[in-house]
Amino acid sequence: MLNSLPIAFSAPFVLTALALLPALWLILRVTPPRPRRIDFPPLKIMADLIAKRELPAHTPWWLLAMRMAIAALAILAVAGPVWNPPQVAGPARGPMLLLIDNGFGAATDWPERLAVGESRVAAAAREGRPVAILGLAENPAEIALSEPRAALDRLRALALQPHAPDRGAHLQRIDAFLGAAPEAEIVWIADGLSVADDTAFLARLKQLADARRLSIHTSPADQLALAAPENLAGALAVKVLRPNTNAAASGQVRALDLKGLPLGDAPFIFNGSELQTTARLTLPIEVRNAVSRLEIVAERSAAAVALLDDRAKRRRVGIVSGATTDTAQPLLSPTYYVSRALSPFAEIREPRPGSTDPVGELLTQNLSVLVLADIGALDRDTVAKIDSFIARGGVLLRFAGARLAAASDDLTPVRLRRGGRTLGGGLSWETPRKLAPFTRGSPFFGTPITDDVRVNRQILAEPEADLARKTWAALEDGTPVVTGERRGDGMIAMMHVTADTTWSNLPLSGLFVEMLRKIVGLAGTGPAEAQGEDARVETLSPTRVLDGQGAFRAPPATAQPVARNFAGRATLAHPPGIYGPADGSLAVNALNATDALGTIDLAAFGAPILPVDKPVAQDIRPQLLVLALLLLVADTIATLWLGGRLNLARFRRAAPAAILVALALGLAGAPDQAHAQPVPAAPVDERPPIPRELFAAGAVTRLAYVVTGDKAVDDMSKAGLTGLNTVLSARTALEPGDAVGVNADRDELAFFPVLYWPIVAGRPIPPPETLRKLEAYMKGGGLVIFDTRDAMSARPGGGTTPEGEQLRRMLQTLDIPELEPLPRDHVLTKTFYILDGFVGRYDTGTTWVEILPPAGEDGRRPARAGDSVSPIVITSNDLAAAWAVNRRGEGLVPLSGSDPRQREMALRAGVNLVMYALTGNYKADQVHVPALLERLGQ
Repeated sequence: MLNSLPIAFSAPFVLTALALLPALWLILRVTPPRPRRIDFPPLKIMADLIAKRELPAHTPWWLLAMRMAIAALAILAVAGPVWNPPQVAGPARGPMLLLIDNGFGAATDWPERLAVGESRVAAAAREGRPVAILGLAENPAEIALSEPRAALDRLRALALQPHAPDRGAHLQRIDAFLGAAPEAEIVWIADGLSVADDTAFLARLKQLADARRLSIHTSPADQLALAAPENLAGALAVKVLRPNTNAAASGQVRALDLKGLPLGDAPFIFNGSELQTTARLTLPIEVRNAVSRLEIVAERSAAAVALLDDRAKRRRVGIVSGATTDTAQPLLSPTYYVSRALSPFAEIREPRPGSTDPVGELLTQNLSVLVLADIGALDRDTVAKIDSFIARGGVLLRFAGARLAAASDDLTPVRLRRGGRTLGGGLSWETPRKLAPFTRGSPFFGTPITDDVRVNRQILAEPEADLARKTWAALEDGTPVVTGERRGDGMIAMMHVTADTTWSNLPLSGLFVEMLRKIVGLAGTGPAEAQGEDARVETLSPTRVLDGQGAFRAPPATAQPVARNFAGRATLAHPPGIYGPADGSLAVNALNATDALGTIDLAAFGAPILPVDKPVAQDIRPQLLVLALLLLVADTIATLWLGGRLNLARFRRAAPAAILVALALGLAGAPDQAHAQPVPAAPVDERPPIPRELFAAGAVTRLAYVVTGDKAVDDMSKAGLTGLNTVLSARTALEPGDAVGVNADRDELAFFPVLYWPIVAGRPIPPPETLRKLEAYMKGGGLVIFDTRDAMSARPGGGTTPEGEQLRRMLQTLDIPELEPLPRDHVLTKTFYILDGFVGRYDTGTTWVEILPPAGEDGRRPARAGDSVSPIVITSNDLAAAWAVNRRGEGLVPLSGSDPRQREMALRAGVNLVMYALTGNYKADQVHVPALLERLGQ
């Protein structure tokens, strides 16, 4: 049924002024007589002085009605009217259950979705109805009704999650809620995407829609996603998915390393009605192995990011094979079956034909795995090189053969018995053997074995105490076929059959490919842990995870470790991110390799479908005020016409201009769509771009400030940096150039070592492209000083100031380091002056910098590697206002602190900041002075 009141008022008591309209009617219905013009001819004075009785004239009814309408419109506008479009809903007094998809599918318009939810909760509050909030990407929990104000707080606290919602998991709780509240209205703010199996959930909502108790808010499902990244031969490939043909048909995928630095881009195109395509990044293998993140350019969603772990690195494998049987250093030839089996997941390297040192030549190419196929005798130099390779973490894989059976060395995991064992030959009564199932201690455990694999001949291992531990694969009779042993940081593995089909048909099977994949994957990681029901399962804790927008953040409290063999889709307990150490990491992504983006046919529900980008409630005060203004203009024109003071010919000439003015006022008063947090229009920066000729010489260091559009703030920033430049020139060896105001959206920031950014509340948040550029500037060595200038207005426990909230909104999508209040022993306090703190116009604010490493046992903080400078400094003390001085060194604005030297201390803090940005943390080396003196015996 329709809501009974489509309009509401934020100040309804103002409507009592409508009772005064009858009195206003009585006042306005009578007007004085119209003034009469009297000529002054001398002879007619006496005649015209004859008194005449005149009666007052009545105001025309239509003019009186117009004036009454103006007064009524003004009263209605002051009452704050809000228009609520009629919605199909349940009973007016029934509770409301608000379902909201807060998974990665809602990332593109999450603020708008919250705004719609707040509007629906506000409408329920006006009707006195309780509300329950349920985020479908959260863990299933009991659904409880609450007062609208508490429900609104719950809605605003709902976070955007980086995984797909499991709607079916909430079905049981929803049914329990509907059983307790059978008259409840259901409102679903849907993202329109389907990843998991939601059949039962959608069927239940269809029943509610048939009962006219469901309404849906949604937006077009047009976001893109990535899945199944794979490091192939010559390229890094990733699947690009779209839910329907309305989504973008082309775009770019960008590869980044662990530090967020871009390594390459690749385009992708969907042909026709395709919903899946592939992007291929053709990069050198070293660059591909450094890629840890793939993302779709201009897409801000966790599903648009694909993370790569240590398993995705493409190992470089060198293959050496014997070609003759009578030389100590064999000739080289490619091994067909091994290279074919390794090529899908490894980079194959072979020595030059005729090389006198093939093993040494390959080992200089940064190999991960060295394959020796039937290599017999090895000289001492080659053995030493291989030993060094294994000790550094390399894997040596050897294949048996006639040459190895006639020779022996120490580069085998077990002692070999001379000769070989023949099965099924003329002098043997044994038939070819099949492989036995892999044991739990084998890295091949879990790999299926085909029945058609047969071994005709093998090299046997001498019995020893730990032979069973070194056996990775064996025949049915228990004789080893694959053995392995760890040595140092590396490993030696051996196939007791040949690399071709002379001793076994294993190289012809898919099992051979999987076994080689497992062995190559052990490079740098060691043997696999024992697996199975009774084995210990290795778990990895999250180190960095993604938020709903696809940016890295610290793991939340709900994140749990995953098993080493975890291959599932991300969940709330296991958010997408990097798990485990860097040398053995595991990547968990929002989508599996086999996932696809589907869409939900919401139109089939038969329920009202409303767009997300249009709010339910709209403020109609601007329309009422514009209408009242137009009527007031019409009243003025009518009054002049009735009084005879309006020249019709002049009115005809001025009418077009008046109409244009009225139309302009009407367009200016048209309401915009309501949002949770209205954002003012961005200021127009009329300054020309910074000319590159200004930095052509490259020898002038310049400080920069961000132009905010607020003239007073921008002028103070320029004056402050000018004053700081004067102090730097007088007291240090630095001769800085004039301070430069930059437009962060347009100008290049890399020219400036220090960027001062004053925060102004209410200004637009920089677009994502600008924030990414700022992030790259900080990671490239730049120092950004964010100054909220609110130390005077901030109160302990008094909540966030508007400037602080503005900064928080701007930094929430940036990959910034963890911050801490400026320690007393921080390098910033001693780069040039020895300071106790950083003050500005105010001295009560806190200065925040990147957190330092923990102190050692002796209480000293270790020096950082290189010139590790905090890329960000946040303060609220209004530094620029304290730096701003005139030519005589007098301050332009008064300071609020009690210290008479506060301005001097503020200038010293500015000098320390500039020196810190230019010289790094070299002052931290003083912590090593005692150790150096002790070593020198002083």
